[in-house]
Amino acid sequence: MSERGALRARLELLAREVAKFGVVGAVGLVVNIAVSNLLWRYTDIPTVRAGLLATFVAILFNYVGFRYWTYRDRDKSGRTRELTLFLLFSAVGAVIETGVLYVATYGFGWDTPVQSNVFKIVGIGIATLFRFWSYRTWVFKALPEPSEGVADKEGLVTVPAPSPAVRVEADPARR
Repeated sequence: MSERGALRARLELLAREVAKFGVVGAVGLVVNIAVSNLLWRYTDIPTVRAGLLATFVAILFNYVGFRYWTYRDRDKSGRTRELTLFLLFSAVGAVIETGVLYVATYGFGWDTPVQSNVFKIVGIGIATLFRFWSYRTWVFKALPEPSEGVADKEGLVTVPAPSPAVRVEADPARR
């Protein structure tokens, strides 16, 4: 495959990944906004705390979507490590997201339902950029490319067998 063809294939894969990430994120956004609004309307939980709680509900939803759809072809060997990193980077994203809502609510006094929703969405947008980069780079790691091998007619890669071991006999005089 030419360099140009390889670049095009990589860009197509990235475009598919971004699209899948976007679909999961969009559904997560709906979950996040719905839970936030339910908490804001029907509980006495303060605006920022309710927004943070809704973010964590959406994070759990998003993990399932990312692991089993967006990144289902990625390495699955270290689930504990993966989940730990996912939660760590999600927490950083939650700080970014909630920070925007916090500044709008307590810094500027913008806490009407419409303003809270607008700044919640702005915070989610900024945090999404960070999350996309961190999830694809650190959490859902790509499987390594096949090592040097030869592709057969079906496109399967076969790795050459190692050379047979040489058997070395002990010196008969030393027995």
